[in-house]
Amino acid sequence: MQINDVLVLDGGLSNALEDRGVDLSSDLWTARLLLDDPEQIAAVHRDYYLAGADVVTTASYQASVPSLVAAGLTTREAERTLLASVHLASAVRDEVAAASGRGLLVAASVGPYGAVLADGSEYRGRYGVTPRALRAFHARRLELLASAYPDLLAVETIPDAEEAEVLVPLLDELGLPAWFSYTVEAGATRAGQPLRDAYAVLAGSTSIVAAGVNCSAPRDVMDAGRVAPEVTGRPAVVYPNLGERWDSATHTWSGDARFDTELAADWVAAGALLVGGCCRVGPGHIAELAGVLSR
Repeated sequence: MQINDVLVLDGGLSNALEDRGVDLSSDLWTARLLLDDPEQIAAVHRDYYLAGADVVTTASYQASVPSLVAAGLTTREAERTLLASVHLASAVRDEVAAASGRGLLVAASVGPYGAVLADGSEYRGRYGVTPRALRAFHARRLELLASAYPDLLAVETIPDAEEAEVLVPLLDELGLPAWFSYTVEAGATRAGQPLRDAYAVLAGSTSIVAAGVNCSAPRDVMDAGRVAPEVTGRPAVVYPNLGERWDSATHTWSGDARFDTELAADWVAAGALLVGGCCRVGPGHIAELAGVLSR
């Protein structure tokens, strides 16, 4: 897969579900709805496509076979749930594409190890586990998601270049196109590595088609969005949150919330071809973003 034109990504899944009145207090977070109420997830995917998104990401960010088994599923049930996240999004893609004639894509979300811990460590990295343990955690989930035939993988919110060192060989073994995005702050990954060093881990990959940043403040996007293409030779993927900070103890966001869609033109000029939003960015923001990028 080669990305030649600007594609609009979706926004946050959890906030869009909460806006629909969905309770996400379960440790499984959005993945719980794959079991209990998949139509809610389908409705959000549909809303984002109709708002102008070219790509939606699946409800697999925080899902893994071990976490689903810990919630009471059998191993086979857990595996089917991961597959269902892709099948659900693909069905909505096909429905909207048939009605609109648009070429639409599904990206299977692959969150970091810290996301499954549900303790905010996806914004810190340095989990205290070995590379072997990280490989074992990611390998089976990647294989399962790839077997459901998404258009590409969205490896996202990675806080630590050491986790990237584990993920890149796994992605290349699969051979499915993927974008890879770090979560960053003040010119470094959340684990503190300089951006150039972090993106250098991705530079030799045979499967990564775009590299960049997500779930970071809009003010931190431009630096990462410039560095990623320079180091990797690939277009940038950028999808910030609203600029707030996540409190893992209270499960709340706080701080100044602002998503200026007019900045998107500058991101594209700097090398971004995949542009969207992350946590707290909803279908309304994506509609505005699609309007800015269509000018």
